[in-house]
Parts: sequence; structure tokens; C-alpha cells
Amino acid sequence: MLSRQFIAVARGRALARHDAVALTRGWKVASAQTRKAKFHSTNLLLAETVKVPQMAESISEGTLKSWLKQPGEAVQADEEVATIETDKIDVSVNAPAAGVITEHLASEEDTVSVGQDLFRFEAGAAPPPPKDTDGAKETTDKAEPQDQQVEKGAPEPPKPSPEDVRAKDPAGVQGGEAKKDLKETSKPAPAPPKGKDAKSEPAPPRVAGARTETRVKMNRMRLRIAERLKESQNAAASLTTFNEIDMSSLMEMRKKYKEEVLKTHDVKLGFMSAFAKASCLALKEIPAANASIEGDEIVYRDYVDLSVAVATPKGLVTPVVRNAESMNFVEIEKEIAALGKKARDGKLSLEDMAGGTFTISNGGVFGSLYGTPIINLPQAAVLGMHSIKDRPVVVNGQIVVRPIMVVALTYDHRLLDGREAVTFLVKVRDYLEDPRKMLLA
Repeated sequence: MLSRQFIAVARGRALARHDAVALTRGWKVASAQTRKAKFHSTNLLLAETVKVPQMAESISEGTLKSWLKQPGEAVQADEEVATIETDKIDVSVNAPAAGVITEHLASEEDTVSVGQDLFRFEAGAAPPPPKDTDGAKETTDKAEPQDQQVEKGAPEPPKPSPEDVRAKDPAGVQGGEAKKDLKETSKPAPAPPKGKDAKSEPAPPRVAGARTETRVKMNRMRLRIAERLKESQNAAASLTTFNEIDMSSLMEMRKKYKEEVLKTHDVKLGFMSAFAKASCLALKEIPAANASIEGDEIVYRDYVDLSVAVATPKGLVTPVVRNAESMNFVEIEKEIAALGKKARDGKLSLEDMAGGTFTISNGGVFGSLYGTPIINLPQAAVLGMHSIKDRPVVVNGQIVVRPIMVVALTYDHRLLDGREAVTFLVKVRDYLEDPRKMLLA
């Protein structure tokens, strides 16, 4: 609040009296009061409301999953404040500048729309982190557990001696209580609970034979995945064909060159790059497997945007390797590794998952032996990889043990006939059983 003198000066009362001394004193007081009120007026001018940002052309709302900054906490420019979950990706809401969060305008698990007010924010330099003034004290404190750290400068209160107790209570009426107090004083105070125990009590132990249930709300991504999978089953005329691949040659090639590739290119040489390259070569020979239906037309493509299925905690996603047909083994491995890391970190963008003309799903990493993958519409087919098992096979009239992988191709019978689908899978098998053929294709 400004002083009465300042208000009088502002209204011109001091001028009306023609009192130069009063006018001078009034402005001095006003100047002091203005300096006191400067902090508040500046904050009012710099306060702003941050809205839910544009997420994508096809996304208009999402679920506010978490607040990473609470009211009163300082943030730096472009620091993440909140996370919004959509049916496709997680969207980060960042601070527009350095400042302080003043108020949340939505709660976690609320549905928020694009353009909706999300939080209030006061711009200004964020306070720097506190500097350590005593390096030795910091080292000592870090070495000790928190519950054992004590204030070094404060002296411990003196403990009452038995003589003091007897002096205060010569009759010994309260002797029993004094001894009890002495014992309790000598015992160290129990350490406060730390971590999760400080916030919530441990869950009660399960009782044998109990029939408990837990209900968890499905996240938006899981709901969208369920919708897409059911849509694929209802729309496509799905059919699956199988084949077996002798992985001996491919495993030998990988064993021979994986260390060199890792040392030269800093990427691990896996089986996905070989399957991707073999699929791209087979798709050139069977273009219908790389096509899609749009209305009453079939769209054929002379490029391959390869969708790679990646399992994440929130569900299965399929980031896309663009123009995979023009890449070599190492380039494919690098791109798959980068997309896989982004998927696990929840950093995939819509551009990373948009499109895709053919999908490869590797259930073998989880131990799957057989499976029928579901088509990722509007694509025409999906190739399923499985685990490698040693099996007895007949080679040149002799029974030998070979590492065998069962592969499955689920295809849309509206686009591919059985002859084309089987031919495609056989070509993939031939390329993988003798990888040198890929250099001649």
C-alpha cells in the first residue's frame, strides 16, 4: 500500500497548496514507497498464462499425465514443466522463459484441449542453485546418511546427572520417573522415515486365498492401439503363411563382422538389418506387398518406408525407417537403434511414426516361437520374426542340427494373392540363407 502523502501528491493536492517544501517531501516519500512496491508491480506486469500447445493436426486434446514443476519452483527457459499424453505421442510443455511457476490451472489426469489455460508463470531470471560454502562440510554430509547428520555448530544440551535429580527430589518420590526419564534421554531419537515410507505407509501383506481386484484406467495410447488392431481385423482379409529359415550363414556372417562394425561404426550388427534389407529387395520383386488401398484405387510405391515394431511400457509403437531400400546394413542398424531409444524414452514425434509401407515385428526377442502378426493398416503385409532354435533338418540326405527361425507373413488378401505372398516369403528366406545374394540383387 502506498502512503497517504504519495496519493496526495499523485492527485495534485500538494500543488494546490503551492508548498514547495511539502511537494519535495511528498516526492521523496513517494519515491521510497515506489521502490518498496517495485517488486509487486513488476511481477504483475510479467505474469502470464501458458496454454496447451498445438500437438498435431489430428490431435485436439490429451491427458495431463504429470506435473514436473510445482508452484513456487523456478524453471529455466525451455525446461519441461508438464507432460500431456495423447493417443499417439507424449507432448512436453516447456517454460517460455526463465522464471517461477505460480499456479497450476489443471490437475493430473485431467483432459486438456489445445489452447486451454494450463499454468501461470512469472517471467524473470530463475534463482541460481545455492553454492556450497564449506567443501569439507559437504563431503562429510554426503558421506553420512541423512538420518545420522547433525548440526555441527550447535552444542548438545547437557544431560541431567543423578546428583541433580536427587537434589530436586530428595524424598525419592519421583525417583522411578527420573530413572525412566534418564533412560529415555540417553536413547537416540528414532530416525524419520525416508523415501516412499515418509509419504505413505507400506501396503498390508497379502492374505493367502484373497480374491482382490485392481482396476487401472487405460491410457490413451493403449486405447488407440486397441482401436487400430480391431479396425485391422475388421477391414483386412488377413491370411498368414509360414516358412523356415536356416540362420547358419547369417549367424556366421554376424559373428565374423560384428566386432569390426562395432569398432568402426559404433553400432551393433544385429539380424534386423539383414531382414530389413532382404524385405526391401523382395518388395521390389513383389510390389503388391508394398502397396495400399485408397478408396477404389491401389497405390504402388517405388520406395520402402519400413515400420519397425518397438515395445514400450505404454504399448507397441511402429517408428518408420525412411527410404530403407537405399540404406546398407550399418545405416539401417543406426536408424533402428536411434528410433528404438526415442521410443523407450517417450521422445517419438508424429513424424517418426507417420506413414510406413511395410512392417517388421520381431517377437523373437521375447522368446516367441510362432505367431501371426496383425497388419498395420493401410499397409498390405507384415513380416513376423521369431526366436532361433536348434532343430534337426535334412541336408543332402543327412540329418544335421541347424539354427532355424520360423517366419510368418500376414497379408491382406484383397491386395495379395497366395502365390505372391508365398513367393515374397520364399525370396526373403533365400536372401537370408545366403546373404551374398543381396549383393547381386
